[in-house]
Order: sequence, then C-alpha cells, then structure tokens
Amino acid sequence: MKYIISILAIASFGSVIYGYFFKPEFSEKFIGFGAVGIFFIVIPLFSYYRWKDKDVKDYMITKESLDKMRNKEK
Repeated sequence: MKYIISILAIASFGSVIYGYFFKPEFSEKFIGFGAVGIFFIVIPLFSYYRWKDKDVKDYMITKESLDKMRNKEK
C-alpha cells in the first residue's frame, strides 16, 4: 500500500509539474487531473493507511485522559 500511495503521489505531482512548466496543448487538464489525484485519491488513501489500526479514543480528550495527565504531573 505504501508503494501504491507513493507512485500515485509522484504521478499526480508530476502531472501538475508537467502541465505547469512544459505548456502542452491541454496543460489545464494535466494540472486539474493532478490536483484531483492528490486531493481525492492520494490524501484519503494515505489517511486510511496511517489510521487503519489506531483507536480514535487514544487521541480524544476525555475526563479520564485529563485525570491521567494531572496524575502524571504530581
């Protein structure tokens, strides 16, 4: 999964760079498809890959977690 995300990110950034610097006939389409690839494909895949085995409760501030932090200070 890590390699797929890397390849898609490089392809998306490459498409944006190609459309911006080399000015082909359809440069706006290269830039647009690159931006869509980054924001609708690469970022969600990356987020899913990084968070798939994590528990959200570990990152939420609750009364119990505040109590734990206060007890560590003492």
